[in-house]
Amino acid sequence: MPGQLARSGGPGDTRALPYLLIGPALFAMVVMLGWPVVSAVVISLQQLDLAQFFSGETVWVGFDNYREILTDSFFWTVTARTVVFTVVNVLLTMAVGLGVALLLGRVGRPLRLTLSAVLVVVWAIPQITATVVFQWLFDQQFGVVNHVLTSLGGDFRDHSWFSSGLSTFAIITLIVVWQAVPFVALSLYAAMTAIPAELREAVAADGAGPWHAYWAITWPAIKSMVMVLTFLSVIWDFKAFTQIYAVRGGGPDRSTITLSLYAYIEGIGKNHYGVAAAASVVMVLLLLGLLAAYLRLMVRSLDEDMTR
Repeated sequence: MPGQLARSGGPGDTRALPYLLIGPALFAMVVMLGWPVVSAVVISLQQLDLAQFFSGETVWVGFDNYREILTDSFFWTVTARTVVFTVVNVLLTMAVGLGVALLLGRVGRPLRLTLSAVLVVVWAIPQITATVVFQWLFDQQFGVVNHVLTSLGGDFRDHSWFSSGLSTFAIITLIVVWQAVPFVALSLYAAMTAIPAELREAVAADGAGPWHAYWAITWPAIKSMVMVLTFLSVIWDFKAFTQIYAVRGGGPDRSTITLSLYAYIEGIGKNHYGVAAAASVVMVLLLLGLLAAYLRLMVRSLDEDMTR
């Protein structure tokens, strides 16, 4: 009888309990994340420059702001640059992070603890602090990199690493990857620790080499984690702002401006808040498109693994 009462929705019914527990957090998330998105959409439909901002006047212009940015060739240059920047950073982050995770699994305990502590410290350093450090390392006159390369026989005295967009982007990529690798490496290493030792011993007893053991045991165990970390890396790198702005503010000659910096310059730099909001909305839509395509790929891959 008590079981029947619980199933029928009586006093003992606990089916709604999980929803009641997550309800407050879900409501707070919708308010904190949903309201800014709605506000950005509303502002993107207005002409909100400095004059309207101070006067409080609301001027609705419909999709004129979207038409302005979508017909701007520089916007599409920035969009392509952002996509390439994201792909390069994600690939490097995942490759280096996976390599470090494998290294953590092969070294002894004292060295593993030391490397883990170093990774945590690197991950904890604020982005602006890391950017300033790398700027000093690659400084034209007093940089350590120029000094070391010159000492090794190269001609790097007073070499400017920030004189071209490509070399500036290379340094920005180095900063982004350097700070992202610790999280990826430690997460993948944690996933590797879940592999039973008996399974490793059985593969070793069969005479399998390290490469075969990796694809037979390690990769299936960490594949889901790799997909999740790739998903997160795409989000983080696509909207990267601090490193790009702090290094050269989008220079030289606007050659390192990405979508996040483009929206910032239009809004804060030029006081075209409606255009900046429209650029932000387009940026969110592009990111959702990329993530939707990746989610489809991830679900398809997981379904194939389950049917094997």
